[in-house]
Amino acid sequence: MSQNLQSGRRLRPVDLARGHGLSTQAIRNYEEAGILPAADRTAQGYRTYTPLHARALAAFLALVPGHGHRTAASIMRAVNEGAVEEAFRLIDGTHAELLADRRTLEAVENALRALAPTGAAFEPGATSGATFIGPRARELGLRPATLRAWERAGLVRPRRDPLTGYRVYGEADVRDARLAHQLRRGGHLLEQIAPLLAQVRTAGGLAPLESALTAWRARLSARGRALLAGAAELDAYLQARD
Repeated sequence: MSQNLQSGRRLRPVDLARGHGLSTQAIRNYEEAGILPAADRTAQGYRTYTPLHARALAAFLALVPGHGHRTAASIMRAVNEGAVEEAFRLIDGTHAELLADRRTLEAVENALRALAPTGAAFEPGATSGATFIGPRARELGLRPATLRAWERAGLVRPRRDPLTGYRVYGEADVRDARLAHQLRRGGHLLEQIAPLLAQVRTAGGLAPLESALTAWRARLSARGRALLAGAAELDAYLQARD
């Protein structure tokens, strides 16, 4: 290990662990995973760390809330291996995901506002533009199996063709499928989406989903703030390495 990584006072695993409420085994695991630079060893074989390792640990823990454990670990490994550009690429990927999620939220909000501008109740059996499951699935960018699973969960309610028995998806079903797709992308579970769609069908308005959208928006804002905090700690670590 280069001299700059070993400069400064020596720290034990417990010294790193204690400040973050971690176990010494977690510190060893992080080192073995490449999240922390490799430690020196005493003559007796004990690990010794430096303030730079403490910086690395602080950076990793700050990256996790915004990037998730796996990506945060990959970022730290890239930095510790000298592949800083790869670390930046991973960071850019998370920011791109967050931007896509923000656009998805906007699309959901816009879709909801367009569902019933007059406040009229929806007609789930509407057949305007009705077609079978295969073409509808392709139109929506979904697999037919996904639409069938959503039907079982109560997210969509296609009628059956009286002659063939095939599912027929009308415009109202397409609307429900599009909305379900957006909410799934927003992290909602099927069992959470079904009652929301049922309320929207009954109430014919945006109000039933307002709290869900507010919570979703708050999660995106929290993640954006977490990315800022992680970037600050990572920058401090990069400066310390330099």
